[in-house]
Amino acid sequence: MTDNVYALVGKRGPMSKNDLGTNATFGVVVTSAGVVLIDPGASYKAAQCIDDAIRSITDRPVVLVIDTGAEDQRWLGNGYFQAKGARILAAHAAVEAQRARASELLTLLEMLLGKEGAAGTREVYASEVFEVQKNLSIGGVGFQLRRVGPAYTPGDTYVWLPKQRVVFTGDIVSTERLLAVGSTSNTATWLAAFDAIAALNPAQVVPGHGHAGTLAQARKDTRDYLVTLRDGVKALLDTGGDLSEVGKVDQSPFEALTGYEMLKGPNAHRVYLELESQELQ
Repeated sequence: MTDNVYALVGKRGPMSKNDLGTNATFGVVVTSAGVVLIDPGASYKAAQCIDDAIRSITDRPVVLVIDTGAEDQRWLGNGYFQAKGARILAAHAAVEAQRARASELLTLLEMLLGKEGAAGTREVYASEVFEVQKNLSIGGVGFQLRRVGPAYTPGDTYVWLPKQRVVFTGDIVSTERLLAVGSTSNTATWLAAFDAIAALNPAQVVPGHGHAGTLAQARKDTRDYLVTLRDGVKALLDTGGDLSEVGKVDQSPFEALTGYEMLKGPNAHRVYLELESQELQ
């Protein structure tokens, strides 16, 4: 994209044997001291594929991997890069969420990729953690990390390159694909996380899924969707609608996004439970 900053864009659909867990977007920053990788893929073999793609850009080694969250694509490839000498860095909350879901994610990985596809993948957590914010300089490039989750997962973190005005959002932003609301998501604080990214006024947004683009595109596909979904579910609750009626919530303005039919129902269901719980408190 700019100044030795790259986005590796995987497919936007569900994980399969064909992609080995590269079905997301990953960041590559080439510095004089080596490569900083934002997110390592969802398996050992996914990490190997990402490393091969990096080799087409530069022969410098990956010296640091930053995990932006607790979803599989954000950390299960850590072991591959750790074995090659890379440091692993993540927010403490992200590591705690990774630990809580490790068994579930590894089981799911084998179901989706088969034993061969999942071979070599194991739990490897960050050797360096931070609480809310961490600034560092590597090879003359400045990085600002801020944990703004819970969003999709509790430890969701963005990586901001102030000189280049590029932000890597992890799962806080999805473009071209309908975002997924997960069992540990919090859509209220997710909106606040997006707004923290918007306040940076980035020139380029590298989403967790989809191509790098403008803040306007990120807002359209992520923030506007969350607002529409929450408003629709709240209107249902306000009129006494129950969970069986959540399919009535209109999400059609976003039907062109990949995964719409697969995700719209589960998303509405989870947001209903979230907002209902808040009303009961």
